[in-house]
Amino acid sequence: MYIPRFNQITDRSLMLEAMQRYSFAILFGPANHAAPVATHLPLVVKDEGEHGVLEGHFAHANPHWKSLAGQETLVVFPGPHSYVSPTLYTEDLSVPTWNYIAIHASGTLQLMEDMEAKEELLRGLINANEPSYLARWERMPDGFRHTMLAGIMGFRIPIAHIEGKFKISQNRGAADRQNVQAAHASGSSDQQELAAWMQRLSR
Repeated sequence: MYIPRFNQITDRSLMLEAMQRYSFAILFGPANHAAPVATHLPLVVKDEGEHGVLEGHFAHANPHWKSLAGQETLVVFPGPHSYVSPTLYTEDLSVPTWNYIAIHASGTLQLMEDMEAKEELLRGLINANEPSYLARWERMPDGFRHTMLAGIMGFRIPIAHIEGKFKISQNRGAADRQNVQAAHASGSSDQQELAAWMQRLSR
């Protein structure tokens, strides 16, 4: 990922926080045919090891997991993004741009095939997204849960390399940054997220 120095984030805890907040990610990696393949999945981001660990599951019918098993896999976490109007800048000779947050993490994908591992993986996803549903899941008949677990292929990716890019007007002057932040703060949910990050990282 192209990252100008002023947009680069190297703080491990900040990148883990961003991945956990924007945890619907895209997995890229080798496939068994020439065309590039990407799979969109919700992930659990664990604070383990040097850079963290990613866990999730494919639908068993999705052949992508077969070609990613044991292979270096790129995982992209797209965060909030927004158009930035040049009218927010103090200099008339300005052009539009786009602010956004993105984390790229990569590592070797390890399959989690046994039922107990997949059960634990699902508990992690439920706890991350709807903890109150866990008791309902555990009350379901064993046969139904077994069928559901048989329909997925779990995986784990210990992160070997990670890059963080927060493009939130850091290269602009103070007045421009204030204008962009104010405009974002009163805009869409993505814009409000960006405004909050601008406020936090300006301290």
